[in-house]
Amino acid sequence: MFLREVRFVDLPNDSKHPFNLPVFRTAHHLNMNRFLTFFVGENGSGKSTLLEGIAIQAGFNPEGGSKGNQFVTASTESSLFQYLKLSWMPKVTEGFFFRAESFFNFASHIDAAAKEPFTPDPYFAYGGRSLHEQSHGESFLSLFTGRLSHRKPALYLLDEPEAALSPSRQLALLRVLHDHQKFGRSQFIIATHSPILLGYPGATLLSFDGGSIEPISYQETSHYIISKQFLNSPGTMLRELFKDE
Repeated sequence: MFLREVRFVDLPNDSKHPFNLPVFRTAHHLNMNRFLTFFVGENGSGKSTLLEGIAIQAGFNPEGGSKGNQFVTASTESSLFQYLKLSWMPKVTEGFFFRAESFFNFASHIDAAAKEPFTPDPYFAYGGRSLHEQSHGESFLSLFTGRLSHRKPALYLLDEPEAALSPSRQLALLRVLHDHQKFGRSQFIIATHSPILLGYPGATLLSFDGGSIEPISYQETSHYIISKQFLNSPGTMLRELFKDE
C-alpha cells in the first residue's frame, strides 16, 4: 500500500472543533497499511473530519475530486490537516476524494470544465454525460464505475458513498472494490454508516466511538448490531421505540 501511516503532530489543546473531539485528544498515529480501511462511528465523532484532513494533505481538493479538480465553492474545511503528517512508500499522485455533501459542487465544476475550449472531454470518466443529467444514485455509481476504473496506482478517499446508493448499488460498489483489490494497485479509505459496505471481507475497521480510534470487528459495530436486530424483528424494535414513557 502507498499511504502507510497518518501521524498527528502537535495537536492543539483547544476547545474548538475539531480539537475538542475526544478522538483527537488521544490520537498519535494510525497504521494505514491496508487495501481498505473503514472509518466508522456516530455522527460528529470525527471520522469525516479526519478523512478530509488526509485528503487535503494528500493534495486533493477539499470539496472533492482529483488533484486536477481545483475549485472553491465555500471554504469550510477544518484546520486539522495542518497537524497531520502522512508517510508514503511510494507517494502517489493519482486518486480521488469523494464526499457526498459537496458532490453537487463537484458535478457543477465538471460542467464548467466541459464548456472550456480545447480540453479533453471531462464527461468521459462519468458515463459520457453531465452528472447533473443523471439521478443522484446514477451519478454516484457513474463516478465509482467510471472514474475509479483506471488501473494506475491511486489512493481513493470516499466519504459516505452510500448516501444516494440503493442496497443493490452498494453491492455494485463492493464489486468495484473487489476488482481494484484483484488488480492490486489501489488503496481505499472510506468513512461510512453502511452495514453493507462494512461487510467487505478482510477490511480494517477503525471505530471513532469510545474516545479513541480503535480497531473493531464488523460484528461489534453498532451498524451491524442495530441493522441485524431490526431485520430480525422489526415489530419488536418499533414497539419499543414508539411506546409511551
